[in-house]
Amino acid sequence: MARAKMTNAEKAEVAGVREYLKALEQNTPRRGRKRTKEGIRKQLAAVDAQMANAAVTKRLGLVQQRLDLEAELEALSAVGTVNMEALEKAFVRHAASYGGRRGISYAAWREVGVSAATLKSAGIRRSA
Repeated sequence: MARAKMTNAEKAEVAGVREYLKALEQNTPRRGRKRTKEGIRKQLAAVDAQMANAAVTKRLGLVQQRLDLEAELEALSAVGTVNMEALEKAFVRHAASYGGRRGISYAAWREVGVSAATLKSAGIRRSA
């Protein structure tokens, strides 16, 4: 059985929900001390200093640590560039029809991090 192609409206719906949920996931507070760009840069400098005198296997681990720190620094820099307000507006516009068509419950939305206020704005209510 061939799968029906999504309409442009359905594509916009999926994109609006997906982008909002991805932004929520990336911007959720983490446990522990908050990482800063300065702290990551200090760690990068320490890794670079250790690299010169390290054995081959230790250097391999340090290279991976450096790559991880650079990726974390890039992700931390990108956090401030996300326009959550615009993503939330798109989510509110599309979430009810998206969730209704796919049978997504209020509890499921809440479990993935969508706030009760956002769900209320989207017209998604707790079922009895």
